[in-house]
Amino acid sequence: MTVLQSLDKYYDRMAERGDADPPGYSRKSIDFCIWLNADGSIANVNDLNDYTGKKPVARHLAVPQEVIRTSGVSSNFLWDKTAYALGVGKDKDKKSIRYAEKEHEAFKLLHTERLANTDDIGLRALLAFLAKWTPEKFESDARFTTEMLDKNVIFGLAGGKLEYLHDRPAARALITAPREVWKTAFCLVTGIQAPIERLHPSIQGVDGAQSSGARLVSYNADAFTSYGADSGANAPTSEPAAFRYGTALNRLLDRGSSNRLKIGDATVAFWADSEGVGEAAAAAAEDLFGDLIDPPSDEAEAQKIRDVLVEIKKLQPLQGIDPKLEPTTRFHILGLSPNAARLSVRYWMTDEFGNFARRLAQHYEDILIDPAPWRAKLPSVQILLLRTTSVQEKFENIPPHLAGEVARAILEGLPYPRTLLTAAMMRLRAGDAPHTGWHAAVIKACINRSAKSEKEKLPVSRDPDNECPAYQLGRLFAVLEAAQYAALGRVNASIVDRYYGAASATPARVFGPLLRNVRNHVSDATKRGKGKWIEARLNEIMSKLDPNLPKTLKLEDQGRFAVGYYHERAWRGPGQSDVETSETVEEETP
Repeated sequence: MTVLQSLDKYYDRMAERGDADPPGYSRKSIDFCIWLNADGSIANVNDLNDYTGKKPVARHLAVPQEVIRTSGVSSNFLWDKTAYALGVGKDKDKKSIRYAEKEHEAFKLLHTERLANTDDIGLRALLAFLAKWTPEKFESDARFTTEMLDKNVIFGLAGGKLEYLHDRPAARALITAPREVWKTAFCLVTGIQAPIERLHPSIQGVDGAQSSGARLVSYNADAFTSYGADSGANAPTSEPAAFRYGTALNRLLDRGSSNRLKIGDATVAFWADSEGVGEAAAAAAEDLFGDLIDPPSDEAEAQKIRDVLVEIKKLQPLQGIDPKLEPTTRFHILGLSPNAARLSVRYWMTDEFGNFARRLAQHYEDILIDPAPWRAKLPSVQILLLRTTSVQEKFENIPPHLAGEVARAILEGLPYPRTLLTAAMMRLRAGDAPHTGWHAAVIKACINRSAKSEKEKLPVSRDPDNECPAYQLGRLFAVLEAAQYAALGRVNASIVDRYYGAASATPARVFGPLLRNVRNHVSDATKRGKGKWIEARLNEIMSKLDPNLPKTLKLEDQGRFAVGYYHERAWRGPGQSDVETSETVEEETP
C-alpha cells in the first residue's frame, strides 16, 4: 500500500470517530474572531488564543480550504490574515502598521462576487462590513491591537446563537459546490476515473519546512514532467482523494498530535489501520507505539513501559499487555524532512504492529548497559542521538541522514549503520565524556548487532574475564585514571582529558609511559590512605594482556575499549569508594 492510499484510508477512521474535516475545509490556526451585527457593524472582537502555556497557542478550526499562494495576491474565503481581511499588516520593521491595499481589495472582490446572490443574514452582514470598512479604522478602534497584525481572523454573526460565518449552512453550500473540472484521469489512489487535482494539498507541521506549508507531491519544472503531462497530471490524484490524504496527514502532524514525533531532522507521523481489527485495536496500537518509541518521563509510567518491553521480548501475546491490542494490526510510519517548498520522504515503513513492537523491544535490549546512564526513563531515539552524535548536544547538530538510517535500522530490525558507531567514536575523540555511559551503550549495541558470533559480543555489565584485549585495555585505562585521582585528587587535565583518544587508537604508544608512571601514583595514593585496591586490580588486568600491546586498534576494538573503560570505571567493589575521578557518586555498591 502506498503512502497516499494508507492516508486515504486513515481519513475514513477520522470520519468514523467524528474527527474529520468535511470536504472543502481544512484545519488552520485561527487567532481572532470579529463578531458582526446584522448591519455589518462590529459587535465584538474575540481573542481565540489559548494562554495557559508559556506561549499563546492559536485555536485550530476547520475553515474553507486555503488558497495556494505561489506569487501575487489571492484571498481566502471567509477568513484570512489581517492584511487581506482588514487591509493592515506589519511593516518590514515588524513594529509599525502597513496598509495592504491590494490584499484587502482582493478579499473584498472575492466576497462581493461569491456572495452577490446570497440572502443569508450572516453573509449579508459580512458584505455590509466590507462596504463600510476602511483600514484606517484599525488604529482608531480600541478593540483592535497590534498583536492582531498578520494573524488569521474569521467572522461570526452576533446576536442570538453565536455562529462562525463559515459554519452557516449557506456558507457550506458555497464551499462544497462543485468546482470547474481541470482534467479527468484514472486516480492513482482509488483507481477510479475522476476529475483530478491540479495542485496537491499543502502539508503543515513538518519542522523546518515553510510555515505556510509544503507539498508532498509537486512539479514546478519541465524536467519533472513526462509525456506532456503538467502539474498534477504527472501523478493524477482525484480531488476527493487529494483532499482526504492531505486532511489526514495534516491532522497527524498537528503540533499537539500524539501521532507525531521528531527524529533528527525528520518529523515522523505514525498511524494504524482499523480494517479487520476495529478502532479500539488501532488506537491501542498507536498509543503503545508512541510510548515505546518516545517513553514517558514519569517514573511510574516509565516502569510500566519497561515491564511491557520485557513481556514483548519474552514473545508474550500482546493481548496479555492490553486486551485491545491485536498484533496483526497494519501499522504505518512516515518520516518527512523539509526540502524547500516540498517535502522529502525520509522513510516509509509499513508492517504488522507486532513486528514493530518486537523490534523496538530488541533495540532497548541492545542498548542496555549496566549501570544505565538514563536511570528510570528509557531514552527515545532522538535523545540517544543527541547525547552520542551531536556537537554540543544540540538537536540541530544531529547528522540528518544518520538519524534516518538509525530509525530505519531500529524499526526494520536491521544492523545499526556503521556511521552510528563512527559518529559515537568521533564524539569521544572530540572530547565528549566517556564516563557518562551514553556512548558506551550505543557502541555496545552497534557491535553486538553486527557480531558474527556470541564470542564477539560485548557484555551488559563488567566482565573481568572477557578475552578481548581491547576491552581489557579499556578497563586498564579506567584503573590508571583512578590511580591518578587517588594520588593527586582532582586535576585540571586528567589522563582521560589528555590521552583517551590516543590510548583507544594506539595503545602501545600511550600505555608504556602511563604504566611507568602509575607506580608513583600508587605509592603516593598509599601514603594518603587511598586506592589500596588499585595495585591488585592492575596486576589482575595485566595478567590477561600480552606484554606486547597492540600498536593500533580498529574501529570496533576502539568501541570495545570504550565499553571496557565505562564498565570498570562505573563498577564499585569492596573498598573502592575512591574510584571516582571528577564526579560525585551518589550510591556505592558493596
